[in-house]
Amino acid sequence: MPRPRQPGRHRRPEPVVAPEGAPTLVLAVPGVPSGSSRSLAEETLSIARSELPGLDARIGHVDGDDEEFPALRTVLARIASERSVRSASATPEDAQPDPEAEEVRRRTAESPAAVVVPLLAGPDSAQLRRIRQAVLNSGSGAELTDVLGPHPLLAEGVHVRLSEAGLARADRARLFTVATAADGIILATMGGEEAVQAAGITGMLLAARLAVPVLAAGLDEEGAVVRAAEQLREAGSRQLALAPGLIGPEAPEGLLESASKEADCPAAEPLGSYTAVGKLVASAYAAKIGIAQRAPQGAPAH
Repeated sequence: MPRPRQPGRHRRPEPVVAPEGAPTLVLAVPGVPSGSSRSLAEETLSIARSELPGLDARIGHVDGDDEEFPALRTVLARIASERSVRSASATPEDAQPDPEAEEVRRRTAESPAAVVVPLLAGPDSAQLRRIRQAVLNSGSGAELTDVLGPHPLLAEGVHVRLSEAGLARADRARLFTVATAADGIILATMGGEEAVQAAGITGMLLAARLAVPVLAAGLDEEGAVVRAAEQLREAGSRQLALAPGLIGPEAPEGLLESASKEADCPAAEPLGSYTAVGKLVASAYAAKIGIAQRAPQGAPAH
């Protein structure tokens, strides 16, 4: 007979459940809408829902304008309208009072209709300005969270993408080598100087994991990636790699490839729908509405 499970510190805590009447999570997806960006957003929300069961989550495209890729403003206005209709028809006039239902209605009335989480690994003032404007224009009263990084889980994700491309060891504790492992990393980002500074923090975490120098550079700053490559080579690095500190949709198509050619080094894939991204989305939402959720933990650096 199987032994009954005993409570203890090694037992994984049960996930927190989204409370009834909680705001809808809306993932704000930047960049030109496409099937791939939509799929990435859906996978990310699937992970967020597994972290927070019962979560109502939807996708709004910053540059969307139709049913296939609905605009963020449209999605928010629709959510606010749905909530208003539900509130108006919640209790018939002759119904008996229900304390639990009343409590749900009270919480619903006091909370925003939606919480918008930008699908951005770091600060991007231009994108955030557009997202804020969409929130305001929707008239929904939705609230906006911070971006997802910098965070140790993003450094973990970049490490994984580098190892998948054969540009870094998956685990330095194992006694094997990767012939193409880079000895210098350019961590590419988008969003100007503030984004580069934030990526620098992720870069320090990545450098600690890989034991190689890492320099952050802006893809949207002309010549920045090439200058970072020259600086690393002058410091003694011979095999460089370009590591996108990006989720993916925020970078215009072809920009990473051209930067890789200019710097004369191979590039890893963006973070994409890496598990940690979905966890950070759920964590940002939970923090905004005051749910005491377990903080997402990254794997220890080896």
